[in-house]
Amino acid sequence: MDRFFWTSGLLELGETLVLQQRGVRLYDGEEKVKFDSGVLLLSTHRLIWRDQKNHECCIAIPLSQVVFIEEQAAGIGKSAKIVAHLHPASPNKEPGPFQSSKYSYIKLSFKEHGQIEFFRRFSEEITQRRWENMPAGQTIQVNKDPQAGRIRAVGIVGIERKLEAKRKETDKNISEAFEDLSKLMEKAKEMVELSKSIANKIKEKQGDITEDETIRFKSYLLSMGIANPVTRETHGSGTHYHMQLAKQLAGMLQTPLEERGGIMSLTEVYCLVNRARGLELLSPEDLVNACKMLEPLKLPLRLQIFDSGVMVIELQSHNEEEMVASALETVSEKGSLTADEFAKLVGMSVLLAKERLLLAEKMGHLCRDDSVEGLRFYPNLFLTQS
Repeated sequence: MDRFFWTSGLLELGETLVLQQRGVRLYDGEEKVKFDSGVLLLSTHRLIWRDQKNHECCIAIPLSQVVFIEEQAAGIGKSAKIVAHLHPASPNKEPGPFQSSKYSYIKLSFKEHGQIEFFRRFSEEITQRRWENMPAGQTIQVNKDPQAGRIRAVGIVGIERKLEAKRKETDKNISEAFEDLSKLMEKAKEMVELSKSIANKIKEKQGDITEDETIRFKSYLLSMGIANPVTRETHGSGTHYHMQLAKQLAGMLQTPLEERGGIMSLTEVYCLVNRARGLELLSPEDLVNACKMLEPLKLPLRLQIFDSGVMVIELQSHNEEEMVASALETVSEKGSLTADEFAKLVGMSVLLAKERLLLAEKMGHLCRDDSVEGLRFYPNLFLTQS
């Protein structure tokens, strides 16, 4: 910690902000210090830490002081950390919070996640050593003329150069982005053609391909999983994380829902999603919170909670009245049905089958016979034969 010096936190001329992350604690080697919770800023020249409550408490360390960095995984009750190994302190260093330290490294503890992206960008800056190509100059200052009421900036030439360099970098990034987009479109066309050919082969060989083989083929597609799952490390925590997760759920669940009649229990969704995510498993709490965001975000899915407390995900186009009418027709054809018998006939889980029958009963289309043999539903003759 003796490598840090006090700073105003303002970027200097020629210095560019790369990334920032909230909720970071500093360690002097293995020891905790008073810098408990702050915002960590990574620039092309420095690593800056600013207290989240007291913004005047701000310290920095030049990236040239960093030898190498390594990751330290999170544990039980411990947050993930980045360990930065440092060169010895310079004798002409500016004043800082510590005059000496027995450690040659510091630890950055990420209490609100985000360490994966920060480690990647930090490694890039250490490798590229951009502070050597763009030496930092004078801090940007703003002086106000009280008589004229105008703002006069110091170092106009430097600012203009910086804006011109930023414009060129933006043009370059846009050009590269469109090149990548063209490649992506070419691949997308290939994938569309591939999917069409597979679908045509399945249609042509309808009799040759058994149901088990079709299910196995779909499971192969599902096992490919989600290429870039939304995680707390990449999207932080709280509402933003759940909103991004909801958007990803809407994208991956629409097709399975259409195949299952437009409705799935939250238990089925949980198993399906976690199977597709691989090692990046979702907690039940995060799944429920993300599903609650589906309707406010005007996505094509919604979370439905039945009177019994059972939670399901259904398509926005899912019509309860049509489902109830279909259930009534099936029960009327058979005379009476239990939830288990109804589930086998319509091809859904017993849980959802029972909820559909209970909903039809609630609307007055069915009535029940609850005996030692179990719960059985009958058409409501009081309604149809009055």
